[in-house]
This record gives sequence, C-alpha cells and structure tokens, in this order.
Amino acid sequence: MLSRFSRRCYCTSVHRPWLFLGLGNPGDKYKGTRHNIGFEMIDVFAESVGIEMNLVNFKAIMGQGFVGDIPVILAKPQTYMNLSGESSGALAAYYKLPLNRVLVVHDDTQLPCGVLRLQEKGGHGCHNGLKSVMHHFRGNREFARLRIGIGKPPGQMDPKAFLLQKFSMPTRERMDGALAEGVDALKLVLSKDFGESWRLFNVEQKYKHLRQHTILAA
Repeated sequence: MLSRFSRRCYCTSVHRPWLFLGLGNPGDKYKGTRHNIGFEMIDVFAESVGIEMNLVNFKAIMGQGFVGDIPVILAKPQTYMNLSGESSGALAAYYKLPLNRVLVVHDDTQLPCGVLRLQEKGGHGCHNGLKSVMHHFRGNREFARLRIGIGKPPGQMDPKAFLLQKFSMPTRERMDGALAEGVDALKLVLSKDFGESWRLFNVEQKYKHLRQHTILAA
C-alpha cells in the first residue's frame, strides 16, 4: 500500500494532483493492440516526464511524480478493460481527488485513426472501460478524457476482433506520431484549464485529419 506520507505530500501540495488513467488489458497477449492504446499513452507520457511506473497498488501499475511543480499520478488498471472502474474509483478516493482532476485516456472508434480529442466531460459512448469507470464514480461523468482515435472496423469485421488486433505497420507509424502529440495534450491539461487552449488543440487535430485525407486522395 502507498505510504500515508506519499498521500499527504501530494494532497497538501500547492497544486492539487492530477490523476491520469490509461485504459487497456493486462498481459503480453494484448500488448500493441488497438484497445490498449490508453496503456501506451501513459507509458509514453511517463517516459517523457521522467516518472517511473514502478508501483503496484489499487489493482493498477502506477507512477508518481511532478511535472514542474504539479503532482501527477499515472495509473494503468490491471483489472481488464471491462472492470477498469474498480481501480479508478479506489485511486480517486484514496487521493481525495475531485473528478475535475481526473483524466481518462482511451481508444475511440468514433475518431479517425491517429486523431486525438480532449474532452472536459461526457458519456461512455458504448466503451465498456468508460462504463465501468463511470459506474465506480457513482454515475458521475464530470471527468476529462483524452480520446485516441483508432478508426472503425473495416467492412463486416467483428468490432471485438478489431479492438484486439495489433496495428499494421503504416498505422503503427501514425499512432506513434499521435502518442507524441498526446504527450503535448497531457502537458496542456496540466498547464491550462479547460477552455480556448483545449479547443484549439482539438481544431488542429481535426484539420490534421483533413490534411491527411486530402494527401491520400490526391
């Protein structure tokens, strides 16, 4: 269990901590699959800011540290996607965090592959991981999300099979670029409240997709 000192240190900081939760499935079997892009985003962000993911608590692999002077808790629930809320709810409660200091990173089939979107709040969009998180937040949807587009299944492909499929080489390159942009998005969340800066990020992501589509169609 985390030490009381650790919790006291974080919660008495000048800045209230942020909790970033990446959703996915544990184990090598699911590594690199579309449904695990939330895990990947947390790992890439942790490496970029020098936070070690070396703790295991609340059914999650975790890391704690500071980005500038802002305390940050990173977590990857290990309960499997559909039970992500078991870990998420316990973490938020332990650190006594209001939900406006929680951000969930997850895959999204409603966004084109590699397109990101910051969202202040919202529903679950039939995403089972988000459903579980919202359930353990007592139905509250007032938490932020970083949605990472993975595109829709082609043709008549089973959606579940699509989610558990690894990225092709060209798509993998696109997702790696998106993860780098995701680092910038999470840093933006830490530095700016929801508002114009988040909106501008989303607009840039929208036009990035339109530019890509134009290039491919040319």
